[in-house]
Amino acid sequence: MKINWKHEINEEGRINTATIAETILKNRNIKDIKEFLNPPSPLSISLTDFNPSYKLQLIKVIRLLKEIKEKKQTIVVYTDYDADGITGGAILWETLHFLGFHAMPYVPHRKLEGYGFSIKGIDNVKKQFNPRLIISVDHGITAKEKIRYAKSLGISVIVTDHHLKPEELPTDAEAIFHIPELSGSGVAYFFSKMIFENFEAGHPKGDYARVSNLQLLTANFEIDYLCLTTIGTIADLVPLTGASRSIVKHGLEAFQHSKRVGLKCILTDARIEGRRVTPYEIGFMIAPRINAVGRLEHAIDALRLLCTTDAERAKKLAANVGEKNRLRQDMVTFAVKEAIEMINSQSVNSLIPKLIILNSSKWHEGIIGLIASKITETYYRPTIVMTQSDGHLKGSARSVPSFHITDFLRGLKKYLVDVGGHKGAAGFTIEKKNLESFMKNTQKKADKLLTEKDLERKIEADIKIPLSKINIKWVKELEKLQPFGMGNPQPTFYSNGTLVDAKLFGKQNEHLKIWLCDVIPAKAGIQPLEFIAFNQAPRFTKLSRGQQIDVVYSLEISRWNREERVRGKIQQLIVVDNHKTIE
Repeated sequence: MKINWKHEINEEGRINTATIAETILKNRNIKDIKEFLNPPSPLSISLTDFNPSYKLQLIKVIRLLKEIKEKKQTIVVYTDYDADGITGGAILWETLHFLGFHAMPYVPHRKLEGYGFSIKGIDNVKKQFNPRLIISVDHGITAKEKIRYAKSLGISVIVTDHHLKPEELPTDAEAIFHIPELSGSGVAYFFSKMIFENFEAGHPKGDYARVSNLQLLTANFEIDYLCLTTIGTIADLVPLTGASRSIVKHGLEAFQHSKRVGLKCILTDARIEGRRVTPYEIGFMIAPRINAVGRLEHAIDALRLLCTTDAERAKKLAANVGEKNRLRQDMVTFAVKEAIEMINSQSVNSLIPKLIILNSSKWHEGIIGLIASKITETYYRPTIVMTQSDGHLKGSARSVPSFHITDFLRGLKKYLVDVGGHKGAAGFTIEKKNLESFMKNTQKKADKLLTEKDLERKIEADIKIPLSKINIKWVKELEKLQPFGMGNPQPTFYSNGTLVDAKLFGKQNEHLKIWLCDVIPAKAGIQPLEFIAFNQAPRFTKLSRGQQIDVVYSLEISRWNREERVRGKIQQLIVVDNHKTIE
């Protein structure tokens, strides 16, 4: 394990409270610090701000939409089945619906149709709705042949997506809005806002019902749709910089004003109603519930939950979503245990391969990505997990930061039916007859490409600092950097300390709390700093007062009974013994 830091403050150094946040941002290569700290409202951002060439495409799209509306033809919003796709699909479908279009949502079945467009899915759409137009949400950029097939059926397609571009774009699409710096729901938000602004401007004001819908849409783009886009952005691990930071910064604030019954019922089921919503609540409580439905059943119920105005229906749907999430958690826990047993049994001389490949027909297709993620986190290795599905094998992959897993798999496309994703995650389909060759050649190629340096777990701290330098004033200054998430992680610090005390806490004493002071004796009156380490109780028996401890941690202000105090949350704890580290 290697610990790096970008800035160091020594014993003699002074901390300028007013510039501590700027120091961290400069070291993260943030160019416009003023805009980062005060991101503009998404309402002020236009689709053409991302690419001026979209202006010509928008003229074409608006012309097509006007024609469809006049002829009372159908539009299908064909969305993905994860939290990003479902939230984006809800925004776009509802916008079209309120503007008076005959629009229908379509969510493919993960097991029966797979990710994105499929021949089966397009046939189902044609049979059920016979649409003039399909608009994709969170997919489509790689679906060249599928879009050509839809066109042969007389169906036009507009693509809104953010995933990695393929070598060949779907040229048969009427228009393509591909914005990689956003989530799929983010692209849907700005695309929907563009439609609303164009159709609202020329709408007759005499129709009371329609005027009410326009007023509702205006409020939705300010509040509800921002909440939904925030969920999708955080769930899809999109870097919180630029427009995505604007979405999440303003979207988190919008949660306290939202009256959308589906969202409120999700918060109630998760037992976080009334709590300030942060990226943590979205990433670990809200988004997993939306995802769980599509992983185990059909994700259309998740979309219904987000769009319904019926409180009783929302309550029942939220309860079902919560139950599916708990089932999903149990399934993942059991499958990960099985996966670890497989890795241990397959390892030669306890050596873990550079690329871990696992295949089991017992694992549900909807959780293989979660298994891959857990294994990558545990072993710090790129991981591919496969399971049988509808006569084929479905695969999901996760990777370490230094290894682009989608590019890697695209280099093996002769074995695959299809593949898509981004740097850290990918999904693919493979025929059974190609499995053995795929596994053999994949492992061989990974052994050549992956170096030991790639597989060395690295911890990046923003600042190395003596514990005695930490004070509540500049920790409060760091709160200006919120919201934290992918691309804008919570600032981390690296310190050397002496253990003053330790104890266990939690319902089952599963967590560890320690107190540290500087290795060099602190000045009189300086109190040791408290740290907490979740699920680290087994380390308690190995600790003793006076030990030297290295810690990598984030800082927070504990607010309780009108009192404020600084506390560290440990990411890595290393006991130093005679200049050796004991993890």
